[in-house]
Amino acid sequence: MQDGLFAGRTAIVTGGARGIGLACAAKITAGGGRVALWDRDPDRTKQSTAALKGAVAVAVDVTSEAEVANALAETEKLLAPPDILVASAGITGPNTTVAKYPVDAWRQVIDINLTGVFLTNRVVVEGMVQRGWGRIVNIASVAGKEGNPNASAYSASKAGVIGLTKSLGKELATTGVLVNCVAPAVVKTELFSQMTEQHINYMLSKIPMNRFGEVEEVAEMVAWLASSHCTFATGAVFDLSGGRATY
Repeated sequence: MQDGLFAGRTAIVTGGARGIGLACAAKITAGGGRVALWDRDPDRTKQSTAALKGAVAVAVDVTSEAEVANALAETEKLLAPPDILVASAGITGPNTTVAKYPVDAWRQVIDINLTGVFLTNRVVVEGMVQRGWGRIVNIASVAGKEGNPNASAYSASKAGVIGLTKSLGKELATTGVLVNCVAPAVVKTELFSQMTEQHINYMLSKIPMNRFGEVEEVAEMVAWLASSHCTFATGAVFDLSGGRATY
């Protein structure tokens, strides 16, 4: 990705304190952009922000409509109205069968992984449309296309992200605001601590390349989708699965 690609651009990255979100933020700041790291872990967010030139920390719970609105206002005050949103905040939830899945855990996964994406997409759309340019990149998962056993809430939430992306992309297709999502196979991040060893091994067994993805690999694809180089893709799902994806 060329130097200066994001010069003059302001991005919001949710879940930006770690993992895929942090890698995407680093890619954008390296390209000359300004980034607001939105995350519910204020200490970790401040630590990550300190390592990135042109980044600010914004503490927010993406499941709260009021907090999301306040976070946008704070971002605009600290930086500028956003040109780019990377919606990366998410959790895996427990690994268990549907019959045994705790209802509270189900709601938490859906709230963060799907409703959080909806709220953050929703809050930036009006301004982007008014300015005539915007890029929204939602982080989905191959699990949303294929469904992973013992991960029903996660799979359902990511399927919802794919559906939301397709719908919003069509709604905004003539506005200059492009909306796409990336569907990685499993990427090695701190989320592994939320999974069982059995589930991790199952997911690895499904990847023909026989390795996990790296956060930097996801960030490369996200950076293109978030840039002015992306001009004719919207409402689309971009696989990054080491050969796992079958459609």
